[in-house]
Amino acid sequence: MRLATWNVNSVTARLPRLVDWLQRAEPDVLCLQETKVAEFPVAELAALGYEVAAYGLNRWNGVAIASRVGLADVTRGLPEEPGFPDPEPRAIGATCGGVRVWSVYVPNGRTPDSPHYGYKLHWLAALRKALADELRAPGEGTPGSAGAYADLVVTGDFNVAPADSDVWDPAAFVGSTHVTPAEREAVAALLTLDLRDIVPRPLKGDNPFTYWDYRAGMFHQDMGMRIDLVFATAGLAGQAADAYIDREARKGKAPSDHAPVVVDFAARIAAIPEK
Repeated sequence: MRLATWNVNSVTARLPRLVDWLQRAEPDVLCLQETKVAEFPVAELAALGYEVAAYGLNRWNGVAIASRVGLADVTRGLPEEPGFPDPEPRAIGATCGGVRVWSVYVPNGRTPDSPHYGYKLHWLAALRKALADELRAPGEGTPGSAGAYADLVVTGDFNVAPADSDVWDPAAFVGSTHVTPAEREAVAALLTLDLRDIVPRPLKGDNPFTYWDYRAGMFHQDMGMRIDLVFATAGLAGQAADAYIDREARKGKAPSDHAPVVVDFAARIAAIPEK
């Protein structure tokens, strides 16, 4: 199974690029973030053989999952999800080819003294609880809980660089979000659910960065960050045959400021039930 994640920064603006990239990369499952649409362009992806589950309310935020290996048990949003002030379209889950997949767009946080920063930490706590419920073994926890998924991936734009090695210059981020201890601890708490961080290889250079600001020279000087993450259950992560950052997709005219991350799992895709 080939799984990918990409913050497209507007699926409308990036649709020709997205269609072209899908034809070249041919992922079985693609998680999208920051789609910025209430009505996702389903027809264009259906023409390539993809089913789509999308969650968007307006021109802000928005997430989606496109799959050509089945799409079932779709969940939009998180239980007990905080809002700002209302819940936003930042998380969508679905079962694709026997794997439970979550596409997430974590709040930015803005500045450490902003109310949005507290919202970000509360949102990450709600994400951890939702994943814990889905990974809980049968019989554990409260009656009627979600049960267990043997294979699970949560991926997307986390707006957190897990370590100093995930930013181009730690000194440049002092006093900023994305690198504070509280944010990093909230993301590290997800890994205590027996999830593994699959770090992709860069196709150029030494840094596994996935995001580069639009400011002149940032991309070409590789002044970026690794904030697009792929966390998978231990058994599934152990079957990751390759993981890479498609830096080429960040080039050219009017790109997203993020590059796709692609992971090839050696896992056998479960049979897709007939409709």
